[in-house]
Amino acid sequence: MTVFGVNDVESAASNTNRLVVSRRDIVTPLARELARERGVVIEVATNPGTSQTDSNVSTSSRDATSPSEAVKQFRPTSFLEQKPPAYLNPPSPAFYRRGGPLNPAVAPAALSSGTDSGSSSPHPVRGSARVEKVVVVGAGHVGMITALKLAEADAIDEVVLVDINEGLAAGVALDLTHVTSLLGVRTKITGVGSIAAAGRAEYVVITAGRARQPGMTRGDLVTVNAEIVGTLAKDVARTSPDCVVVVVTNPLDEMTHHVWAESGFPPERVLGMAGVLDSARFEALAALSAGVSPTEVSALALGSHGDEMVIPLSLARIGAEPITRRLQASIVDGLVDRARNSGAEVVGLLGTGSAFFAPGASAAKMILAMATDSSETIAATVRADGQYGITGTFVGLPVQLGRKGLRRIVDLPLTETERAQLKIAAEKITARVADLDRTVVRA
Repeated sequence: MTVFGVNDVESAASNTNRLVVSRRDIVTPLARELARERGVVIEVATNPGTSQTDSNVSTSSRDATSPSEAVKQFRPTSFLEQKPPAYLNPPSPAFYRRGGPLNPAVAPAALSSGTDSGSSSPHPVRGSARVEKVVVVGAGHVGMITALKLAEADAIDEVVLVDINEGLAAGVALDLTHVTSLLGVRTKITGVGSIAAAGRAEYVVITAGRARQPGMTRGDLVTVNAEIVGTLAKDVARTSPDCVVVVVTNPLDEMTHHVWAESGFPPERVLGMAGVLDSARFEALAALSAGVSPTEVSALALGSHGDEMVIPLSLARIGAEPITRRLQASIVDGLVDRARNSGAEVVGLLGTGSAFFAPGASAAKMILAMATDSSETIAATVRADGQYGITGTFVGLPVQLGRKGLRRIVDLPLTETERAQLKIAAEKITARVADLDRTVVRA
């Protein structure tokens, strides 16, 4: 990685008037401003060390990365070529000068097209308006990481943390507010004691619930968390009847169904956060085994957020190669098992509490995918309506999200074995949901 500054731009201006960088390089904001003034074109090399560049990459035609989490695009094979989310390119905008203007020509397109020229924000937004408000229910570790990642993106006017312990919500919100100055973002962060106090929102993330303790399974949490989540779903429906809900509370598959049933929302506005997290876990673990960067691994985790997790290895890639060509079958099988049990592994190592960095970042990724009307394919828990031979069940599937929630379920060419595994996962989730529904009726 190389950091390009004003001296590099000066040198380029006196020579070819082009500054060629790689995807991992950093171009400082002052260098970008000078490049604009001098007419120097910043181009991103397709292959490091060469002068070959990506098409349409320049300070006047390619979008700058926003200061948000670097969320990787899933690119399993040539049949599903996707462009990376616009807010990720070109090279890192690290060193944003706080309060400094951002050239509209290099502003994040996912957040800036159609920007009001009168806006004073250094991070303009997409279309007619930014997202006005996202409510994160639960100010514990997962909730605070979700709020932080949403604030970093600067695509949302206000993030509200809600917790029954109002002091906790307010304290975390104040701490995060202090961070906004370091990030140079304008997102307002507040903390309140109830969903009603949070007010109407476009998106609601439910993280509240009892966390797993060592020795507990996700299933052990069903009864206690169903009561919590069911009440929250009704409160959300009353306060924000048009919102999209992202469910994080475990057991994820059952709780997503429960929120849908209790809220009365159409299924496209109730999503479960599991596939993004499980995909990331598998990719990170596979990268460690292969000795490569996690950015070189692409895979999707479908099925359930638990024992019936299905990772279609026919689509998994390390670089351009099938993962099964780079790693031995026994190693790949071990990676699938470890990804499936990663949550329990973290719980066991922590001793108390459960994972929160990756879950929080995953929830934020889903919100940002919707807020930016992204077209990338990710995995999420959604209610199938005939896709993959599954009907009426919330299960992890490949999807594209839009501003109003689920845009569509993506049909990927899974093998017959993978499709059969996915149907088995859906059947087992259906059985667990039926047990939950009977429990709720008796209560």
